Amino acid sequence: MSPVLQPLRDPASMEFITSPLPVDYAEAVAMQEARVAAIRQADAPETVWFLEHPPLYTAGTSAKKEDLLNARFPVFETGRGGQYTYHGPGQRIAYVMLDLQKRGGDIRKFVFNLEEVLIQTLETFKIRGYRREGKVGLWVKSYLTGKNEKIAAIGVRVRAGVTYHGVSLNVNPDLSHYDGIVPCGISTDGVTSLHALGKTVSMEEIDTVLQKKFSEIF
Repeated sequence: MSPVLQPLRDPASMEFITSPLPVDYAEAVAMQEARVAAIRQADAPETVWFLEHPPLYTAGTSAKKEDLLNARFPVFETGRGGQYTYHGPGQRIAYVMLDLQKRGGDIRKFVFNLEEVLIQTLETFKIRGYRREGKVGLWVKSYLTGKNEKIAAIGVRVRAGVTYHGVSLNVNPDLSHYDGIVPCGISTDGVTSLHALGKTVSMEEIDTVLQKKFSEIF
Protein backbone atom coordinates (compact mmCIF):
# COMPACT_ATOMS: atom_id res chain seq x y z
CA MET A 1 0.00 0.00 0.00
CA SER A 2 1.33 3.45 -0.90
CA PRO A 3 1.75 6.11 1.78
CA VAL A 4 -0.81 8.82 2.47
CA LEU A 5 0.95 12.15 2.04
CA GLN A 6 -0.34 13.99 5.09
CA PRO A 7 0.79 17.48 6.20
CA LEU A 8 3.88 17.15 8.40
CA ARG A 9 4.95 18.77 11.64
CA ASP A 10 7.73 21.00 10.30
CA PRO A 11 7.03 22.52 6.87
CA ALA A 12 10.54 23.99 6.82
CA SER A 13 12.28 20.60 6.58
CA MET A 14 12.56 18.25 3.60
CA GLU A 15 10.77 14.92 3.96
CA PHE A 16 11.78 11.67 2.30
CA ILE A 17 9.09 9.03 1.70
CA THR A 18 9.63 5.51 0.33
CA SER A 19 6.86 3.27 -1.02
CA PRO A 20 7.73 -0.43 -0.59
CA LEU A 21 5.39 -1.64 -3.36
CA PRO A 22 4.81 -0.39 -6.94
CA VAL A 23 2.41 2.58 -7.04
CA ASP A 24 -0.26 3.08 -9.69
CA TYR A 25 0.74 5.98 -11.94
CA ALA A 26 -2.53 7.92 -11.77
CA GLU A 27 -2.52 7.57 -7.98
CA ALA A 28 1.03 8.86 -7.83
CA VAL A 29 0.18 11.93 -9.89
CA ALA A 30 -2.85 12.70 -7.70
CA MET A 31 -0.79 12.35 -4.55
CA GLN A 32 1.91 14.63 -5.93
CA GLU A 33 -0.64 17.28 -6.85
CA ALA A 34 -2.07 17.16 -3.33
CA ARG A 35 1.37 17.55 -1.80
CA VAL A 36 2.27 20.39 -4.20
CA ALA A 37 -0.85 22.28 -3.09
CA ALA A 38 0.03 21.69 0.58
CA ILE A 39 3.61 22.92 0.06
CA ARG A 40 2.29 26.04 -1.65
CA GLN A 41 0.05 26.72 1.37
CA ALA A 42 2.93 26.02 3.80
CA ASP A 43 0.99 23.07 5.22
CA ALA A 44 3.62 20.45 4.32
CA PRO A 45 7.38 20.23 3.89
CA GLU A 46 9.20 19.91 0.61
CA THR A 47 9.16 16.23 -0.30
CA VAL A 48 11.19 13.65 -2.22
CA TRP A 49 9.20 10.48 -2.82
CA PHE A 50 11.03 7.25 -3.75
CA LEU A 51 8.93 4.62 -5.51
CA GLU A 52 8.53 2.20 -8.39
CA HIS A 53 5.68 1.83 -10.87
CA PRO A 54 4.26 -1.27 -12.56
CA PRO A 55 5.35 -1.44 -16.24
CA LEU A 56 4.01 1.56 -18.19
CA TYR A 57 4.89 4.25 -20.69
CA THR A 58 4.43 7.97 -20.16
CA ALA A 59 4.19 10.65 -22.83
CA GLY A 60 5.60 14.07 -22.00
CA THR A 61 4.52 17.33 -23.57
CA SER A 62 6.92 16.88 -26.52
CA ALA A 63 6.04 13.23 -27.28
CA LYS A 64 5.56 12.25 -30.95
CA LYS A 65 2.97 9.60 -31.80
CA GLU A 66 5.37 7.78 -34.11
CA ASP A 67 7.73 7.19 -31.17
CA LEU A 68 5.19 4.84 -29.57
CA LEU A 69 6.20 1.66 -31.42
CA ASN A 70 4.22 -0.92 -29.46
CA ALA A 71 1.79 -0.05 -26.66
CA ARG A 72 2.49 -3.28 -24.82
CA PHE A 73 1.95 -1.51 -21.49
CA PRO A 74 -0.50 1.20 -20.41
CA VAL A 75 0.31 4.63 -21.81
CA PHE A 76 -0.25 7.77 -19.72
CA GLU A 77 -0.34 11.33 -21.01
CA THR A 78 1.44 13.54 -18.52
CA GLY A 79 2.15 17.23 -18.12
CA ARG A 80 5.87 16.81 -17.46
CA GLY A 81 8.43 17.93 -20.00
CA GLY A 82 10.05 15.48 -22.40
CA GLN A 83 8.90 12.72 -24.71
CA TYR A 84 8.13 9.00 -24.21
CA THR A 85 9.73 7.12 -21.38
CA TYR A 86 9.31 3.80 -19.62
CA HIS A 87 8.73 3.15 -15.92
CA GLY A 88 8.70 -0.23 -14.23
CA PRO A 89 10.00 -2.45 -11.44
CA GLY A 90 13.74 -2.20 -10.88
CA GLN A 91 13.75 1.51 -11.67
CA ARG A 92 14.06 3.98 -8.82
CA ILE A 93 11.83 6.97 -9.32
CA ALA A 94 12.26 10.09 -7.21
CA TYR A 95 9.37 12.53 -7.41
CA VAL A 96 10.76 15.86 -6.27
CA MET A 97 8.37 18.43 -4.80
CA LEU A 98 10.30 21.57 -3.93
CA ASP A 99 9.28 25.21 -3.51
CA LEU A 100 11.12 26.59 -6.51
CA GLN A 101 9.72 30.05 -5.92
CA LYS A 102 11.45 30.27 -2.54
CA ARG A 103 14.61 28.84 -4.12
CA GLY A 104 14.96 31.63 -6.68
CA GLY A 105 12.69 30.29 -9.43
CA ASP A 106 15.49 29.12 -11.74
CA ILE A 107 14.18 25.98 -13.47
CA ARG A 108 17.46 25.44 -15.36
CA LYS A 109 19.42 25.44 -12.13
CA PHE A 110 16.87 23.04 -10.65
CA VAL A 111 17.31 20.58 -13.54
CA PHE A 112 21.11 21.00 -13.35
CA ASN A 113 20.98 20.11 -9.65
CA LEU A 114 18.81 17.06 -10.34
CA GLU A 115 21.46 15.93 -12.81
CA GLU A 116 24.13 16.57 -10.18
CA VAL A 117 22.30 14.37 -7.66
CA LEU A 118 22.35 11.55 -10.20
CA ILE A 119 25.98 12.11 -11.23
CA GLN A 120 27.19 12.03 -7.64
CA THR A 121 25.04 9.00 -6.86
CA LEU A 122 26.55 7.10 -9.78
CA GLU A 123 30.05 8.20 -8.72
CA THR A 124 29.45 6.50 -5.37
CA PHE A 125 29.15 3.21 -7.27
CA LYS A 126 32.15 4.03 -9.49
CA ILE A 127 30.10 4.84 -12.59
CA ARG A 128 30.83 7.96 -14.59
CA GLY A 129 27.55 9.59 -15.59
CA TYR A 130 27.56 12.70 -17.74
CA ARG A 131 25.33 15.33 -19.31
CA ARG A 132 24.97 15.75 -23.08
CA GLU A 133 24.32 19.05 -24.77
CA GLY A 134 20.69 19.31 -25.82
CA LYS A 135 19.72 15.91 -24.35
CA VAL A 136 18.14 15.84 -20.91
CA GLY A 137 19.04 13.00 -18.59
CA LEU A 138 22.18 11.16 -17.54
CA TRP A 139 24.35 9.08 -19.80
CA VAL A 140 27.16 6.54 -19.55
CA LYS A 141 29.54 5.10 -22.12
CA SER A 142 28.95 1.47 -23.09
CA TYR A 143 32.08 -0.57 -22.43
CA LEU A 144 30.98 -2.98 -25.20
CA THR A 145 30.11 -0.62 -28.05
CA GLY A 146 31.50 2.73 -26.96
CA LYS A 147 28.07 4.29 -27.56
CA ASN A 148 26.20 6.64 -25.28
CA GLU A 149 23.57 4.84 -23.21
CA LYS A 150 20.95 6.51 -21.04
CA ILE A 151 20.84 5.41 -17.41
CA ALA A 152 18.55 8.09 -15.95
CA ALA A 153 15.69 10.24 -17.25
CA ILE A 154 14.48 13.62 -16.04
CA GLY A 155 11.04 15.14 -16.57
CA VAL A 156 9.67 17.92 -14.40
CA ARG A 157 6.69 20.23 -14.09
CA VAL A 158 6.10 23.34 -12.01
CA ARG A 159 2.72 24.31 -10.58
CA ALA A 160 2.23 27.51 -8.59
CA GLY A 161 5.97 27.71 -8.07
CA VAL A 162 6.34 24.13 -6.75
CA THR A 163 8.07 21.35 -8.71
CA TYR A 164 6.84 17.81 -9.20
CA HIS A 165 7.53 14.71 -11.30
CA GLY A 166 11.33 14.25 -11.20
CA VAL A 167 13.91 11.60 -12.10
CA SER A 168 14.10 7.88 -12.79
CA LEU A 169 17.29 5.87 -12.38
CA ASN A 170 17.66 2.43 -13.93
CA VAL A 171 18.86 0.10 -11.20
CA ASN A 172 17.75 -3.28 -12.56
CA PRO A 173 14.67 -2.92 -14.80
CA ASP A 174 13.84 -5.24 -17.70
CA LEU A 175 15.56 -3.23 -20.44
CA SER A 176 13.63 -5.08 -23.17
CA HIS A 177 10.56 -3.12 -22.04
CA TYR A 178 12.05 -0.04 -23.71
CA ASP A 179 11.51 -1.71 -27.09
CA GLY A 180 7.94 -0.38 -27.25
CA ILE A 181 9.06 3.24 -27.53
CA VAL A 182 11.77 5.49 -28.89
CA PRO A 183 13.06 6.56 -25.47
CA CYS A 184 13.02 10.35 -25.19
CA GLY A 185 12.84 10.54 -28.98
CA ILE A 186 16.42 9.28 -29.39
CA SER A 187 16.79 6.26 -31.66
CA THR A 188 20.58 6.30 -32.10
CA ASP A 189 21.52 5.58 -28.48
CA GLY A 190 20.73 2.77 -26.06
CA VAL A 191 19.58 2.43 -22.47
CA THR A 192 21.33 0.69 -19.62
CA SER A 193 21.18 0.12 -15.86
CA LEU A 194 23.49 -0.24 -12.89
CA HIS A 195 23.11 -4.03 -12.97
CA ALA A 196 23.84 -4.11 -16.72
CA LEU A 197 27.06 -2.26 -15.91
CA GLY A 198 27.99 -4.91 -13.35
CA LYS A 199 26.92 -2.97 -10.25
CA THR A 200 24.52 -5.30 -8.42
CA VAL A 201 23.45 -2.78 -5.79
CA SER A 202 20.13 -2.98 -3.97
CA MET A 203 17.34 -0.43 -4.11
CA GLU A 204 17.93 0.28 -0.42
CA GLU A 205 21.57 1.16 -1.13
CA ILE A 206 20.47 3.46 -3.95
CA ASP A 207 17.91 5.17 -1.70
CA THR A 208 20.50 5.80 1.00
CA VAL A 209 22.85 7.52 -1.42
CA LEU A 210 20.11 9.44 -3.22
CA GLN A 211 18.75 10.80 0.07
CA LYS A 212 22.23 11.93 1.09
CA LYS A 213 22.83 13.67 -2.25
CA PHE A 214 19.42 15.35 -2.32
CA SER A 215 20.06 16.66 1.20
CA GLU A 216 23.51 17.97 0.27
CA ILE A 217 22.65 19.53 -3.09
CA PHE A 218 19.19 20.92 -2.29
